[in-house]
Amino acid sequence: MEFEIPESLELEHEELHRQLVDAVKEGGKVGEAAKAVAEVLHPHFEKEEEYALPPLGLLSTLAKQTQIGPEMKSILTMTERLKADLPNMIEEHNGIVTALEHLIEVAEKENKPGIIQFAEKLKLHAKIEEQVLYPTAILIGEYLKLRL
Repeated sequence: MEFEIPESLELEHEELHRQLVDAVKEGGKVGEAAKAVAEVLHPHFEKEEEYALPPLGLLSTLAKQTQIGPEMKSILTMTERLKADLPNMIEEHNGIVTALEHLIEVAEKENKPGIIQFAEKLKLHAKIEEQVLYPTAILIGEYLKLRL
């Protein structure tokens, strides 16, 4: 069974990626700082899309108390991987936030409020992942273990 990332999360990731590309295109010190963010963010986004976010595609199905089938068992591989890799994912967020703080500092000096707003939004996104999305994905796996 193919598990899809909820569309709202996919769209948010796409928007953040577009804004980061635009920040890189600013050039100068802002562009360099944005490029540094991209270098730490891109591999992290790939991991999220591989195993951290797809379990969330089951959330509305599970909330409706729809029948749980054996085809859902394959999601456990993803949730177990996320659970095991969670400390690393959080550490990667710390690196991303450090790069974003540098981007904010440079953008402040160059009077680029749009870049500052983007960087703050991305920092908030990371916090939402840590506090809500990752734990929810892990709980989906734990719930499925109980029900399967």
